[in-house]
Amino acid sequence: MSLEKHLHIVAFDVPFPVNYGGIIELYYKLVALHAAGVKIHLHCWEYGKSEQPSLNQYCEQVHYYQRQVGHKGFSFSTPYIVASRCCPELRENLLKDEHPILLEGIHCTSFIDDERFAGRKIVLRLHNVEYKYYQQLYRCSNNASFLKKLYYYYESQLLKKYEAKVAKKLPVVALCEEDAKVYKDEFGARDVKTVPVFIPCNSVKSEEGIGCFCLYHGNLSVSENEQAVSWLLKNVFHELPVHFIIAGKDPSVELTQLANSYDNACLIPNPSDEELQDLIQKAQVNVVPSFNNTGVKLKLLNSLVNGRHCVANDAAVKGTGLDACCHIGSDAVAFQHLISELFYKPFTDDEIKLRTHLLDYRYNNQKNAQKLIECLW
Repeated sequence: MSLEKHLHIVAFDVPFPVNYGGIIELYYKLVALHAAGVKIHLHCWEYGKSEQPSLNQYCEQVHYYQRQVGHKGFSFSTPYIVASRCCPELRENLLKDEHPILLEGIHCTSFIDDERFAGRKIVLRLHNVEYKYYQQLYRCSNNASFLKKLYYYYESQLLKKYEAKVAKKLPVVALCEEDAKVYKDEFGARDVKTVPVFIPCNSVKSEEGIGCFCLYHGNLSVSENEQAVSWLLKNVFHELPVHFIIAGKDPSVELTQLANSYDNACLIPNPSDEELQDLIQKAQVNVVPSFNNTGVKLKLLNSLVNGRHCVANDAAVKGTGLDACCHIGSDAVAFQHLISELFYKPFTDDEIKLRTHLLDYRYNNQKNAQKLIECLW
């Protein structure tokens, strides 16, 4: 019998290019599992991205499926993020062997009631308590259309019922203890473990010295991130004599116009991964406010691994164990004071050593790959 470990990973998106938070976790998990000797059979939904040959260096096979977007993926009974990823071809490919299956997010669970998978080892990698995430998107969507607000609200209601069902059916591996606790206490999940997020590197690349601007980065098409940028522009940087760069994926016309209305602000849409990492590394202060306290903020980890000073709020650092690496502000005035204090303060080797210690303790990709392997075999 072969001792090789073969694994199906079903991903909610194509995990390359690495241009937003959830994809960072997915991509570097592939890298770490491949390095640990796992033979990966990747399945991912293609919507807005083409096939990515670079994934082949970490995977035995890569299967691409077309997501059913818009009305084609709508269901009155199943959350849209699940129903739009329902695919008979995926099921048939997974049934060709008996390898364990890792589902990346509740998004990928459409087939779990299929009796042909009874007895199969299937594990859910929980990226968020999704119903809470959509609740908070609803609350953050003041500038969104009525239909979008309605979608967020309705999706959160469907997700709450759906997640409760899935929690009782599959073993769950959460990103953080807070999400694991919700699945145990609220949904009655019996088999819940925690494996921290996978990060871009196992060594801190932050540079000593002083940068010349402040930076916010994130997926700007997400309403929560758009709200964070708007809040920073209107309440923090409007009175600060420092240069503020905003970088991220697919900013709206409204956000672009807002950024352009401030003399000290500059918006960089859709930077490449290399450009983004260069911006993070050169910034003097990375600002990471969050209006959503679910999951783990990958932009925070990326800032700590690659950047200098990091100013965040409680929601951004909750559950990360990295509070000591950040400067925490509770409101706009606190953010202003911290940024003013840090903008001319050199970043030191002692701070790099502290980050290295804390990140290695909790976010070591090699150790976490072994933890995940133990959950699967």
